[in-house]
Amino acid sequence: MVSRSYSNLLDLASGNFHSFSREKKRFPRVATVTGVLSELEDDNNSNSVCSDAPSSITQDRIIIVANQLPLKSHRNSSGKLSFTWDNDSLLLQLKDGMREDMEVVYIGCLQEQIEPLDQEDVSLRLLENFKCVPAYIPPELFTKYYHGFCKQHLWPLFHYMLPLTPDLGGRFDRSLWQAYLSVNKIFADKVMEVISPDDDFVWVHDYHLMVLPTFLRKRFNRVKLGFFLHSPFPSSEIYRTLPVRNELLRALLNADLIGFHTFDYARHFLSCCSRMLGLSYQSKRGTIGLEYYGRTVSIKILPVGIHISQLQSILNLPETQTKVAELRDQFLDQKVLLGVDDMDIFKGISLKLLAMEQLLQQHPEKRGRVVLVQIANPARGRGKDVQEVQCETEATVKRINEMFGRPGYSPVVLIDKPLQFFERIAYYVIAECCLVTAVRDGMNLIPYEYIICRQGNAKLNETIGLDPLAAKKSMLVVSEFIGCSPSLSGAIRVNPWNIDAVTEAMDYALIASEAEKQMRHEKHHKYVSTHDVAYWARSFIQDLERACGDHVRKRCWGIGFGLGFRVVALDPSFKKLSTEHIVSAYKRTKNRAILLDYDGTMVQPGSIRTTPSQETIKTLNSLSSDPKNIVFLVSGKDRKTLTEWFSSCDDLGLAAEHGYFIRPNDGTEWETSSLASGFEWKQIAEPVMRLYTETTDGSTIETKETALVWNYQFADPDFGSCQAKELMEHLESVLANDPVSVKTGQQLVEVKPQGVNKGLVAERLLTTMQEKGKLLDFILCVGDDRSDEDMFEVIIGAKDGPALSPVAEIFACTVGQKPSKAKYYLDDTAEIIRMLDGLAATTSDQTASSTALF
Repeated sequence: MVSRSYSNLLDLASGNFHSFSREKKRFPRVATVTGVLSELEDDNNSNSVCSDAPSSITQDRIIIVANQLPLKSHRNSSGKLSFTWDNDSLLLQLKDGMREDMEVVYIGCLQEQIEPLDQEDVSLRLLENFKCVPAYIPPELFTKYYHGFCKQHLWPLFHYMLPLTPDLGGRFDRSLWQAYLSVNKIFADKVMEVISPDDDFVWVHDYHLMVLPTFLRKRFNRVKLGFFLHSPFPSSEIYRTLPVRNELLRALLNADLIGFHTFDYARHFLSCCSRMLGLSYQSKRGTIGLEYYGRTVSIKILPVGIHISQLQSILNLPETQTKVAELRDQFLDQKVLLGVDDMDIFKGISLKLLAMEQLLQQHPEKRGRVVLVQIANPARGRGKDVQEVQCETEATVKRINEMFGRPGYSPVVLIDKPLQFFERIAYYVIAECCLVTAVRDGMNLIPYEYIICRQGNAKLNETIGLDPLAAKKSMLVVSEFIGCSPSLSGAIRVNPWNIDAVTEAMDYALIASEAEKQMRHEKHHKYVSTHDVAYWARSFIQDLERACGDHVRKRCWGIGFGLGFRVVALDPSFKKLSTEHIVSAYKRTKNRAILLDYDGTMVQPGSIRTTPSQETIKTLNSLSSDPKNIVFLVSGKDRKTLTEWFSSCDDLGLAAEHGYFIRPNDGTEWETSSLASGFEWKQIAEPVMRLYTETTDGSTIETKETALVWNYQFADPDFGSCQAKELMEHLESVLANDPVSVKTGQQLVEVKPQGVNKGLVAERLLTTMQEKGKLLDFILCVGDDRSDEDMFEVIIGAKDGPALSPVAEIFACTVGQKPSKAKYYLDDTAEIIRMLDGLAATTSDQTASSTALF
């Protein structure tokens, strides 16, 4: 391949060796190292990596990455290799949906094996003539990657085949997985050679390259990356059998936009993310988004379309008209049912043949008048299962033809040799009905092609004897389990496993009235003609631009190793809290307030032991005993528990049940919030919660003095979430006239008095100190979840108000790198404790120094 010392392969191919500028945009650089820089203002986080500064240059290029390039190769008699565009390739067709000024670069493999000595020359030719960058995969590696991991593991599993036996999906082979990773890394290297990461979009296609987003995101944190899956995505029960399930999910989540053909496929993916990674999704203004470490991963649901103008150009060919005339004469006075399928185990060819056999058995009058033409395309995979399908198909066809055939009539015509496109088109034109009865298929565009071909043109209408002014007609029988089924509302949908149902559908398609056939065709043609491949590509790119719109305003850190790598995207003002920084501020201030959450802040979330350790008690005692400090522990726990746990902390203030109860120190009584009211509503809410607890295995009710909490942490996540939504609506309905609020949290639904939140504690503290004439000049507020955001909001909002000193130091700190109103973060509970220990040590040193003076 060309040396990377050149700044850009595309200019190199076009002969621009000395000019490194491009019109309209900065010239893309060739990347030889990861495009991330350390953030200078975050030196204390040595393990964090921040992406480079964003570019303000508008992009006008997209890099399309797929397993194969949209090219055909040809060798002449002398062995010289030449290339032409593959007009049937979806990757080439989708260019119709892009702006005219958008440059498209393709990266993928070639169908032809290229000798190592010729690879550099071929690469230059393809780059110069087609803007294609070939990825050269050694044959042994490609076999393991494509025919191994892709076709033996991913393809069967994504089509709902469980690896129950070695013959069904095979046993997981770690060496095939390693080959898959190696090939994805090769593709990542190829992207690196041509990408300008701040400007270019990258669009990755299909399951062959599912881990590529991680390799790209690792090198460029802000890469603008979309992924579209062209196969089904299985339900979580199926997907969970894959040993590398989490690795693939996390890799996909490194994309900005993930596309699926149907809602079912997207729903299955979201369910897997929920069950295996604990992620939840939200639908906002018609778009679905997953929050993943500060990034919003958008989900796109849109079935791909066909290239209508290309299809119409083939319909206009003279050879198409000739072939149609030939088929018209061949099937004179016979109605043709058409099937076009790949010869593989998921296309349901044998089930279709059984339905045809049953149709002829039950309707003798159709013998001699109905023909099933089955076009069997070569299988894309290889193996024992393909051979079995082929043998079964041939045997079934032979049996049907021997049973119902007669001289000049074969009820089933099996075409298992490659057909030219115009020949297949001709069969569409003369077919009365198209049968697509796959048992599982990602999309399947055969019905769309059939609809456009049945629309025909003037010459074809004349050839088959149709009135040019008459409305067109067509009939479709489609499986429920193919991606295009939801969009074909006029088709007869069938369960392909139900032979009786398929037989009835075939019979109805033949006997339906002309008016009904015309109505169904009109409905389908309207949809197919407006949702073509250009519409699909344009819609995906628009959503990708929207999904990447906030890249420039966020700071990004890469964390994790290997396939566990992910990017944390945060607001530019959000930074890690430096212990040295806060200790310095602590030393020079005199009126300090410290507000601390407990669960998830002072104790690790999910920890078996929830009681405070002796070290924690000692730290809190040291901080609260300093006369310059006011320390409050603000928790959602009840006051009895907090009293028992912190009985040895005399000067520690406690706030229980999110601030409804407050005790300034051990020598005072618990005070009730001014928002106090009756709790008669509990008698209404608790029976409702109990009903949902009984019907939701794994859920519990936590009863507090002022609140009721329904927790479904240990329930099925999907069912628990569904029940939580129902419960919330139910409670809001029955408690509409009570002074309470119903809120959802992390796997919980809580009912509590209106207006009660942790922000009340911060407001009271600020007011009290102002009334005493002691304006606070130091505030530290630490929390980890949504309930603590109210405290953050109050203390940040008070910054320029009368309750604080004009030079006050404010430290609102959340646990973990995530979106928050806080301006600082620390990684985990251990860092929080170390930071508090540092402040406590400073207090002890100052006390010792004061004592020494006397």
